[in-house]
Amino acid sequence: MKRILLLAFLTTAFFTTVAQPAIKKLQATKTTTAPKIDGSIDDEVWKTAAIATDFVELNPVAGKHETTEERTEIRIIYDNTAIYVGARMYETGADKVARELVSRDNVGNSDFIGVVFDTYLDGINGSGFYVTAAGVQFDAKYSNGGNEDPNWNAVWESKVKIDEHGWTAEFKIPYSALRFPKKDVQTWGLNFIRKRQQLQKQLFWNELDPKKNGFLNQEGQLTGIENLTPPVRLAFYPYLSTYVNHYPYNTPGVKNTTSSLNGGMDFKYGINQSFTLDMTLIPDFGQVQSDNKVLNLTPFRIKYNENRPFFTEGTELFNKGNLFYSRNIGSQPIDYYNVPLNAHEEIVKNPSETRLLNATKVSGRMSNGLAIGVFNAVTQSEGATVQDTITGAERMVQTAPTTNYNILVLDQNLKNNSDIALINTNVTRFGVDHNADVGGFVFNLNNKKNSYGVTGYAFMSNLIFPDKSDITGYSYEVSASKNLGNFTWNVVEDFASPNYNPNDLGFLNNPNYFDHSLYLQYTNYKATKYFTLRSIWSNIYYSRRYQPSEFQTADYALGANARLKNLWNIQSNIHWMPSGHDFYSPQISGLQYNSPGEERFNVSFNTNRSKRINGGAFLQLRGVRNGQGGFTNISEVFYNVRINNHFGFSEDVTYSPEHHSIGFYTVDGSNTSVYSLYDRNTVENIFSIKYTFNNVMGVNLRIRHYWSKRNNSKFYNLKTDGSLTDRLTPDFGPANDENFNLINTDMIYSWVFSPGSELSIAYKNSGFSDDNHANRDYTDNLNYAFKNPLNNNFSIKVLYYIDYQNLKKKKRS
Repeated sequence: MKRILLLAFLTTAFFTTVAQPAIKKLQATKTTTAPKIDGSIDDEVWKTAAIATDFVELNPVAGKHETTEERTEIRIIYDNTAIYVGARMYETGADKVARELVSRDNVGNSDFIGVVFDTYLDGINGSGFYVTAAGVQFDAKYSNGGNEDPNWNAVWESKVKIDEHGWTAEFKIPYSALRFPKKDVQTWGLNFIRKRQQLQKQLFWNELDPKKNGFLNQEGQLTGIENLTPPVRLAFYPYLSTYVNHYPYNTPGVKNTTSSLNGGMDFKYGINQSFTLDMTLIPDFGQVQSDNKVLNLTPFRIKYNENRPFFTEGTELFNKGNLFYSRNIGSQPIDYYNVPLNAHEEIVKNPSETRLLNATKVSGRMSNGLAIGVFNAVTQSEGATVQDTITGAERMVQTAPTTNYNILVLDQNLKNNSDIALINTNVTRFGVDHNADVGGFVFNLNNKKNSYGVTGYAFMSNLIFPDKSDITGYSYEVSASKNLGNFTWNVVEDFASPNYNPNDLGFLNNPNYFDHSLYLQYTNYKATKYFTLRSIWSNIYYSRRYQPSEFQTADYALGANARLKNLWNIQSNIHWMPSGHDFYSPQISGLQYNSPGEERFNVSFNTNRSKRINGGAFLQLRGVRNGQGGFTNISEVFYNVRINNHFGFSEDVTYSPEHHSIGFYTVDGSNTSVYSLYDRNTVENIFSIKYTFNNVMGVNLRIRHYWSKRNNSKFYNLKTDGSLTDRLTPDFGPANDENFNLINTDMIYSWVFSPGSELSIAYKNSGFSDDNHANRDYTDNLNYAFKNPLNNNFSIKVLYYIDYQNLKKKKRS
């Protein structure tokens, strides 16, 4: 044992003391003559600038330097208005340059070049600007050393040109798109990224070690930035939109077709070099992609993606600790299901969402590394319309009061790419419903070589009620990890007390747990005859209910990943889960369900993404030891077809037959938790088509059909010891089956007619049914989806970008 421990110590010491490549530095050149942004780098001003070259490959073969014939050369100059980037990407011929046209913030099958600035040189936060060989822009925010937020958008200029030597690109990044400290002489973190799509090569100017965790902490440096006098950062985004909606209510007094005209504005103001104010007034999110709704048989709510731009752009500072789930803002009214009715009354109208009136973000980072973020949003009150069925009299019942949402974050950078943050979220309802307050701290601490780290958080939640005592809960997580070398590991302890509840503004499915996990991974990055990467991993997860203490579940997993020389990827893993205790599905306090153990086997692969036709598949085999032969098979197949650089389509089909499962069904009138033995079939089909006219105009069509049915064959009563007994009362049958059928069509035409300004035309079509006709097959349900009453929505929206500096120039002219 002593020899094993000594060997482990020496191995760890070796990996943490391996010499790292020297940090590259690039001297920026200040100019009084700005280059013309036309994609050519033949302006005189570029000829005197220093050159960044000798890029190093990260994928597929780490550490390989680029050849002279395929080299990259990049220059940076600046003035008091913007940073300029001029890049030459050499190839042996123009046919080697991939250049598929796609919509903004997508890469598609294209080569690209990008620059990432870490203006505070903290190795934690950064801003990235990319352009593809087709001229399509992509930008992103980076936090925690490398987490990418592609939803962030900035207004900047770029042009590209393709010639017999490869391709060239020019960027103009105005200071309105950056935040930086107020110093006479500055040094920024810097890296350039190049992607050569046909060979799936990803190269970096400052070499990235794949055995080292993080991206920004492996950056180079941009020097020579002096005496910046940036202009006032002030921009307005007024919008005007109109909607026409048709739904065949065919009810007297209710219009089938309605229309609306909306207007509002976003604006951004640079309070100083570091801080920016973002505000949206009377926002319009009607053109965002429809949610991927599903049949939910769990006791927990579904967490949907956030698609509303204001809540996806530049919110990385507010997402620390997962206390901010922005879909809570403007969500279902808090008393949607609690509308009191008198005799002979019924609900005739009950809005399922509250309207957002305004939202504000103030965020930035000072020169001492302290970031401050303030978020605030207000939603208006909402109510249900209740009608007396005899007299016809109507009255309003409030289902949601006017509500204020607030977040405050203080995040201090520390040495070694570390940081610690204080965060508080608050929800204040101006009515009889409860208020909520959650606060605590988040930390991320690393050693000097970033080889080891400790991360975690500690939070306290308070629910404040007007008519009873407050409810207080606590939660913490602490994680220790080894992040450098071929062998890495991570161990986590996670706790939440029974009363911990962040759900008014955050998201947590269930509290009252005490969990532990251990993750081990070994990765070989050395290329062989068949592979460029091989990895094996193991994970052990163990969960207990905290109070009263009892075992809940465990998961023992072993997996492997490989990247082949032909640029295919293969993953496989197995899981074993013992029998446990489910305290949540019974939906009656104090009861538990003795959940059966199960085994899972997963395997997936995807082909070379640069090919005109590419795709992949996923297969899961899951056996459940429930005494009934429970078995599930999840099969997914997806493909992408690129007809040419303008036109392409894709499809993703998932089929999930579930046999002899046992799960919760309902709570009956005698307060008994009822379970059923059932079969379930689920099919999801997502088909997408895109046609892109040029780098600023295109059409995207997305059709999603989701069908899931549950056929119950037997019902059980849950006993107090967690076991099931046959339900003898014949009060449930085929009428209690469920057939969930949903289809959504989203088609959007967008035209960025000037930087930051966009015209979009959207058509949405949706049909939905949730009934007990579980005898229909897939074809019947697909036909029935189109026969259902369909909601049709057509909208036009114009968003115009107004830059204060441009207004000043026009006034001077």
